[in-house]
Amino acid sequence: MRTASTFRSVITPAVVFRLLLGWGAFFGVIAAEPVLSAHLPGPALVGVLGGIVGVIVVCAFGVVAQAEHLAHRLGDPYGTLVLTLSIVLIEVVLISAVMLGPGEHATIARDSVMAVSMIIMNLVIGVALLVGGLRHDTLEPNRTGVSAYLSLLVVLSTLAFALPGLIGSGGAYGAGQEIPVIVLTVLLYAFFLQRQMGKQRGDFQEVSAQHDTTPERRTAITEVLSQHRSELALRALALVLTVVPIVLLSHDMAALLDDGLDRAGAPVALSGILIAMIVFLPETITAIRAAHSGEIQRVSNLCHGALVSTVGLTIPAVLTIGLLTGQTVVLAESPTNLVLLGVTLLLSITTFAGKKVTPLHGAAHLLVFLIYGLAVFS
Repeated sequence: MRTASTFRSVITPAVVFRLLLGWGAFFGVIAAEPVLSAHLPGPALVGVLGGIVGVIVVCAFGVVAQAEHLAHRLGDPYGTLVLTLSIVLIEVVLISAVMLGPGEHATIARDSVMAVSMIIMNLVIGVALLVGGLRHDTLEPNRTGVSAYLSLLVVLSTLAFALPGLIGSGGAYGAGQEIPVIVLTVLLYAFFLQRQMGKQRGDFQEVSAQHDTTPERRTAITEVLSQHRSELALRALALVLTVVPIVLLSHDMAALLDDGLDRAGAPVALSGILIAMIVFLPETITAIRAAHSGEIQRVSNLCHGALVSTVGLTIPAVLTIGLLTGQTVVLAESPTNLVLLGVTLLLSITTFAGKKVTPLHGAAHLLVFLIYGLAVFS
């Protein structure tokens, strides 16, 4: 009886509607592929793209709702980690699937991760700091937790984008270099997760919650999992099933978007940026809502945590595929993008090093993103 009640409270008509809408749109796009692959008239192309984006937005709000329920029930960092890993893992699988498919895709990992880095670190964090800073006078991040994220990002970004151009050949690691990079990256990411969910859990909670943290509260997660197992499993399943069509539709619309941008004379790189923005839309909405509520550490968990997971999982995955298939994986970035990434990391360190963050910090991050956009069009 209790299980049936839990099922009805989680799998509501709204959840069912979003699932049917998302998966129905995905299968509809697959069925219409022969028509969509033809040269659609301009109005029809805009209409199809608008419809796909509309479906993604509706589903994104469903993902956000489930993520907020999980975050409330599990507490941070577990709640945000569920949302982050759901999106990132699917993104990694899709990038890997593209590499395993026909054709040459030597730079897909580099281009995707770079776009995600600039979007999350500058656009999303910039908007979140503006929204939160204008509403709340004091937004105090947990500096130890943010410092841990940024320390990993400095190292992982260097391994991913800078070193291949310095010690590799043609912007790619050699076979003898790839194995150590894969092993070290996986070990560092696994150690990070173990500390984040273990003894350093308090470093990733809101500063206000730290004062209430006791040994009993630290073990409460096991009690929560025991008491609410059915609800948590259903919500996690609903979240994943709603996220999957978002990511699949985003990648299915890539060819249509490339066609539309080509007709408009826009740079091809803009397509990757727009798709990355759509893929991470649920996390973006959640981060902005968290900032609006004054939960600045949750913003960091969502944004910085997502990027750590993206780099920490994508780079080992694509390098492993490259080793197994003999493909060249070009990771080295252009000097312009390396400068912008370095500025972004330095700005992030200075933003979160103070006692509080302000709207001015948000404006600075947004300016860097606009400069990145300018570089894309140049």
